[in-house]
Amino acid sequence: MIGVLLADDQDLIRIGLRTLLEHEDGFAVAGEAADGLAAVAEAVRTRPDVVLMDIRMPGIDGLEATRRIVARPELEHTRVIVLTTFERDEYVFDAMRLGASGFLLKNTPPATLLEAIRTVVDGGALLAPSVTRTLIREFARQAPRAVTPHPNLDQLTEREREVVALVAQGLTNAEIAGQLVVSPATARTHVSRAMIKLGARDRAQLVVFAYQSGLA
Repeated sequence: MIGVLLADDQDLIRIGLRTLLEHEDGFAVAGEAADGLAAVAEAVRTRPDVVLMDIRMPGIDGLEATRRIVARPELEHTRVIVLTTFERDEYVFDAMRLGASGFLLKNTPPATLLEAIRTVVDGGALLAPSVTRTLIREFARQAPRAVTPHPNLDQLTEREREVVALVAQGLTNAEIAGQLVVSPATARTHVSRAMIKLGARDRAQLVVFAYQSGLA
């Protein structure tokens, strides 16, 4: 059972999400919050698998709430999906930099949202297709970019470095496999090993590490 915390200041949005989750096998609503501070407190109290986090909320916004949740040691297994009506570059960049595992718009189809929750629980990263390239452009736009190599970067093999760079380009495991002429299972193994070596919570954080380390 996947426990989901709903953090949104609009009652109708929370009711809609609760109804969706309660009628889907394998999901349970762990709690609700109408502002950022309450979202952090509820996350600590309920320790959900996933938080669906709005950006614009009273108290502290969803980005700051995400930062605080990700920083809590007891919530190391909790993943955050930012769910918003806003598709601005800075929101996407900041959400991922602060530790969100996904970014989706509120007009995302229900089936896609449910799959997104499953994806981040399994360690993947989920970005709305229309903002995947936006995130990459935002990283690339920062010039001159201060490169700060990850302290464990030297532990990566050459192939793992290559794979991390491809992940940072927004490629899926299947696309990486096709480009490197290896099996999808092999590509997935390289990605997993790189995540372990760099201590990445998920694929989204791996993208951040890649750009900060100058691999992309």
